[in-house]
This record gives sequence, C-alpha cells and structure tokens, in this order.
Amino acid sequence: MIEGLIGLAGMLLLAFLRVPIALAMAIAGVVGYAYMRDWNWTVAFAVVQTNVYETGRNYTLSVVPLFILMGSFVARAGIANELFRAAYAFVGHLRGGLAMATVIACAGFGSICGSSIATAATMAKVAYPSMKRFGYSDRLAAGAIASGGTLGIMIPPSTLMVIYGVFTETNIGKMFAAGILPGILGAVLLCLAVQWSTWRDPKAGPPGERAGWRERWASLRDIWPVALLFVFVIGGIYGGLFTATEGAGMGAFGAMVFALWRRALDWKALYASLVESGRTTAMLFMILIGALVFADFVNITSMPDDLKSLVTRFEVHPVMVVAAIMVIYVLLGTAMEELSMVLLTLPVFFPLIVSLGLDPVWFGILVVTIVEIGLISPPVGMNLFVLSTLLPQVPTTTVFRGVLPFMAADVVRLAILIAFPAISLTLPNLM
Repeated sequence: MIEGLIGLAGMLLLAFLRVPIALAMAIAGVVGYAYMRDWNWTVAFAVVQTNVYETGRNYTLSVVPLFILMGSFVARAGIANELFRAAYAFVGHLRGGLAMATVIACAGFGSICGSSIATAATMAKVAYPSMKRFGYSDRLAAGAIASGGTLGIMIPPSTLMVIYGVFTETNIGKMFAAGILPGILGAVLLCLAVQWSTWRDPKAGPPGERAGWRERWASLRDIWPVALLFVFVIGGIYGGLFTATEGAGMGAFGAMVFALWRRALDWKALYASLVESGRTTAMLFMILIGALVFADFVNITSMPDDLKSLVTRFEVHPVMVVAAIMVIYVLLGTAMEELSMVLLTLPVFFPLIVSLGLDPVWFGILVVTIVEIGLISPPVGMNLFVLSTLLPQVPTTTVFRGVLPFMAADVVRLAILIAFPAISLTLPNLM
C-alpha cells in the first residue's frame, strides 16, 4: 500500500510542477514499476512499449476519433443554431426560457458530439448573443452554457464512456444505453436550476415571446437529421445491429453526408475537421497511455488488495464506500483535469467496486456525473476556461458564481443516481 501511495504522491507532485499530466503518470508508473521489480528498467520500459503498441492497435479505441469526427462534421453544418431555435420555440416564453433552451440544445448537440468542451464552445457562440440581446444576466447566461455543455459527455455517444469502457473492460454499448436516462434527468434538473435562479432574480432571465404551434413544428423540421442520426447510431448499437465501433463509423459517414448536403463541407473544412479530430485523439491517447502505465504499477502493489481488506474488516456498507469515492472525486476535481483524475484513480477504486459486487456500468455513470461536476467546478473546471476564453467580456468571477446553482443541481442528480441505480441500469439490462 505504501508504494502505491508514494507513487500517487510523486505523480501529483510532477503535475503541480506543471509536467504534462500524461507524462507525469507515465514517469511515476515507470519509476514505480522499476522499483517493484528491483530497479529492473528493462522490464519497466517494456511495459511502456507494450502499452503504446496495444493502445495504438486497439480496434475498440477507433471509436474515439470516429465519434470526434462525427461531432466536428455536425458542428460545421451549423446544427447548433437549429437546435437552439427549436428549443427556444417551445420554452422561450417562460421565465429563463433562453437559458433553458440553451440547456436543451446542449443535450441535443451532445447526442451527436460526445465532447463537453466542444458543446460548451459551440453553444457559447450560438446562445450567448441571444441571451444578451434579451437582457439576460451574464451570470445566468454563463452558468447555463457551461453546465449545459457537460451533457455532451453523458448523453451518448460519449468519448469518456468509451475510454472508461476500454480501461475497465466494460461493455461500451451498455455504457451508452445507461447514459440516456441520467442525461435526460440532468437536463431537467439544470432547467430547474434556471427556474430557481430566475425565481430569486426575475430580471436575470426575462421571458420572450410565445411562439405559435405552426412555428414550433416548423422549427422541428430543421433538426430531423440530427434525430435521425442519433436514433440510427445509438438505436443500432442498442438493438444489436452493429457494434459501437461500427456505429461510430456509420455515424461519422452520416454526419459527413449531412454536412455535404448542407453545403458546409468543402476541401478546406474537411481538412480542418480531420486535423482537429487527429489532435484531440492524440491528446486523449497520450493521457490514456500514461494512465495505463501508472495502472500497471498500481496493480503490482498491494494497494488494491489492501483497500478491499480495509473495507471488509470494518464492514462498510457498499453505498457508503461509493459515497466516499464520490467525495474524493469532487475534491480532486477542484484541482485536477477530469479525464486524468478518473484514469489515475480507476486502478485503485475499480477493483474495490468489483469486489463489493457493484455494477461496473452503474459506477461508470457515477464517474461520468462526477466528471460533469468537475468540468464546472472552480477554479480549474475546463468549461469555465472555455467560456473565459470565448467570452472575455464576462469576468471570471461572474462565471464562477453563475455555475453554482447548476453544480448544486448536478450534486442532487448524483445523489439520485446513487440512491436509485435502476435509472442507470434499466436500459442496459434490456439490451
């Protein structure tokens, strides 16, 4: 146990010294592995070589660049504008309607994007100007965009779910199915957070004009390709027509056809989409390789077994163990990048979860929920940095204050998902 804790402390020290997190995990893993093997550096570097090779040739991981590419194609097709207009046509007349429309549009965009940061960045360009034009406060506008963007990693397809599935050998199709109901629950709770904010300060989100039913149905005609693409990809995976990898390939091709149909994809845009997807994939793979090297080190220490023995000795209820893990994640999320945090701790926590007889799919949904909270947790939430960059006129402190009601809503959702696992497991169990 001591070796694992020292390795974890060394990795955190390197991270605080501004060593890239992927390298910090890899360095700590290599040094720790060499120490556990009597300073045999040949064996330690062989572990790195194996992980690099196996990650690069892993067929399942091809889902990641394909889903990223699908989201890039759809984003360039300008579908975010249509989603926002459709949502506004139905809820814009309510107090805080534009903010709720932003949340709903984020959920729709997340269903074909899979990236929280991309969802927040896209909606910042689409929704913020409209909210400012209608007199919305910067605090409510920033909070709605940042928190709504987190739905991009809960509602499938989700790159984080893919990485979790590969890392823990959990069925990716079941992870996608498990994220649908929690994602809808998250959107509802975020909308309730908007209502609570406008109840406290009605001037923060004045209502807009009520749209007629003819205008509402007309707005839905603009978003049918997105609904069709989502149903085709996720429905095909859920129904067993094809695997997650095959679904990702079909989704990327369908998104490309959609972008070509809307005349939004020329050779220059295609090149830019491919380069952007390649860079994002390379970043994720570097972090994943570093985490796998560190995981190999942790697995040969006594740390996982010692944690199991500790829980067994004190007869701690499994739900209390999960709650304690969630608290640790929330605290770590205020100081670390979320994907790195999850991959760093899974080698320690996941064997404990399995030994307690808990469902890996359910735990995966809880992890994704925690990451969503971390993405909007001051001071290092990635979505907060995205908004600070794209909306320089909005003070950072305003963004921080704006996300607080939405963080509370996500904490409530986390508690509900812990208390009622059926919300996450109903759809996967029907597969």
